[in-house]
Formats: sequence, C-alpha cells, structure tokens
Amino acid sequence: MTLRFLTAGESHGPELVATVEGVPAGFDIDVAAINADLARRQKGYGRGGRMLIEKDEVRPVSGIRFGKSLGSPITFIIENRDFKNWVKKMSADPGDRGAAEVVTRARPGHADLAGVLKYNLEDIRDVLERASARETTARVAIGGLAKQILTPFGIDVLGYVASIGATEAKTHPELSIAELRRITEASQVRVADPEAESKIIAEIDACKKTGDTLGGIVEVVATGLPVGLGSHVQWDRKLDGRLAFALLSLQAAKGVELGLGFTAGRIRGSELHDEIGYDAAGHRFTRHSNNSGGTEGGMSTGEPLRVRVAFKPLSTLMRPLRSVDIKTKAEAVGAIERSDVCAIPAAAVIAESVVAFELAAAFLEKFGGDSLTEITRNFKGFLEQVRNY
Repeated sequence: MTLRFLTAGESHGPELVATVEGVPAGFDIDVAAINADLARRQKGYGRGGRMLIEKDEVRPVSGIRFGKSLGSPITFIIENRDFKNWVKKMSADPGDRGAAEVVTRARPGHADLAGVLKYNLEDIRDVLERASARETTARVAIGGLAKQILTPFGIDVLGYVASIGATEAKTHPELSIAELRRITEASQVRVADPEAESKIIAEIDACKKTGDTLGGIVEVVATGLPVGLGSHVQWDRKLDGRLAFALLSLQAAKGVELGLGFTAGRIRGSELHDEIGYDAAGHRFTRHSNNSGGTEGGMSTGEPLRVRVAFKPLSTLMRPLRSVDIKTKAEAVGAIERSDVCAIPAAAVIAESVVAFELAAAFLEKFGGDSLTEITRNFKGFLEQVRNY
C-alpha cells in the first residue's frame, strides 16, 4: 500500500485542492478534526491580515462515505475566500489579462527570480502564487487525514515551537505529549515557556515596527511508534531521510535535525549513542536515552520520534531589501505582498502535518492492507512477534 498526495491551487486562486491516494477502507474520517487543524494553522501572534479574511475548511468531494474511507482517492477542496478580490487578476480567461498588474520586482529570499528565469516568465506573480506558503493549507488538511490513520494504533503526533528569533523556549523533557499539547496550544506563540513567550512577543512587536520578519525552529514529537518503520536496505526507504525530505520541502525550511542533530557532530560516541537494556517483565528492549531522536539505521526504534526544522524569516519585508526590476534591469526594492511578521506558530502545525503523513505512509508500507481490519491484524501480529523475540 503506497500513500501519496498531490496539491493544486494558487494563493489567490479560487481554491486549493488536496488529493490523497492509498488510504485503506474502513477508517473513521472526522472532517471537523481536520478543520480544527486548519484553524490551528491560522493562529499565532505575528500573523497578517490574510488570516482575518480566510476561514479555512475542507469540503470532501471523494473517497469518504458516511464518515468512513472507501479505499478510493480522498479529495478535499479548500475555498480561498480572498479570491473574490482577485477574480479578474487571477482569471483563466485571456481576455482578463489587462486587469492584472505585472509584478517585476523580485524579492530576495523568495522563489521570484529563480522561478521566472527557470520558466521564462515575465510576471513574477506566475511564480509567487504557487510558491506561496498558502499551499501548506492543503498539506495541513492532508496531515489531519494522516493522523486519523495513525490514531487507531496509538500513535500521537504534535508540533510546537522550540525557538523564535534569538529566544529559545525551555521545554521540560518529562512532559507527556498530552501535557505539552495543552500548554503549547494555549500559548500565543505555541511554546511551553511563559517567560520565553513574553520575550518572543516583544521581539515580534519590534520587528513589526521596523518592517522586518522573524524565523524560528519548531519541534515535532511522535509517540507510540512501533520499531521498524522505514528500512535500512535502500536510501529512499530510510525513515529519517524521508522525514528530512518532506520537511525541507516546506516553504522557508532551511535545516532539519533528528534527536541531538548537529550536536552529534561535536561530541564523542560514548556521550551520544543510546545504550540498550531489556525489560524482562515487559518482554521488550529499552533505551537508556533517546539522543538519536527515535531512529537508527533509517528505522524507527520504538522510542519517541523527535525532529526539528528551522524556518528562515519570511521573504516579504514591509521595508524591502535591495533588488532589481526583471524587466528594466534597473536597481529597485523587492515587491511587497501581504504577509506575516512571524509564521512560526503556524509552521509548527504544518511540520506536524508533514511528519504525520510520512509516518502514516511508512506505517502502511509496513502493515498495509486494503482495510482497517486487515491492517490491525497485521499490526497486532507484528507486535506479538516482537514481544516473543
């Protein structure tokens, strides 16, 4: 069973489309829970005016009947409410071309310049509309669906903020995922550290006054994973590699680390590697630490997965950086598009969704079948095999 997806749609087009293929039959699909994730994506201190316009909700158009997956492709449509202000400017009709204002000032840090050069385009809007992080709305809907594939098997996934700008949030390592969810969801910037929250809000306010933007780092944790998701036998089946690929495909993502990540390159092996134990009563192997972040050799270890992704500051600055007009080649400043000062709280939800999808895909590859009943039987059989090893 291969789980895969496609998204379509532009930032100011009529709608976004998400199609997921490979969801087995018999899973409960809670559309309200997916919409709740979309609402989480829209929250966070530092978001811009677009979030006041949109109220993102999915409209299922295939693959679900009476609240259950059918085994056929599942398709969601998400309306762009702002499209009413862009009907002529984003029209498919060539007769409306004159209504559009051509964008020719490329923004440093965005897909603008590379995109028009690659596709030989004269209007930067032809690139920025699809390159926009608005596309992540569809990915959050897909991630919400993926979490509903994982939930029956006790797998829980959560994204939250580890730092914004220069301020690092202190997250107590002993917090359960339920406690972490409760605390971070109540935070305006999705952190588990009230002192850091105050500093971050002050820095966001300072950036807003100067027309600047802020990036940050988010962490995603997943609990309840069985050992053996992914594989060591081919490069493209390694779970950690797939997670890194998926996370780096997100707009503005610039770095990924699992467990101790880059710190692993600065310490000795005796300090790093997770020593192994055995719980005779529970008939299971254990780890004395989790510095690896829940993967070894491209496979899940059964310990909690911990992965971090760094996002650069947003490319649209209200006080634009130096650039060049692609038409006249004259010096200019980057164009201004409606944007956020900081979108890192939303990025945590987006990263959570991306990780959930990759885990669901790896889970179905390991235990796949055509129905929830068949997958459950395969899963239970594997757990028994591991206990009896």
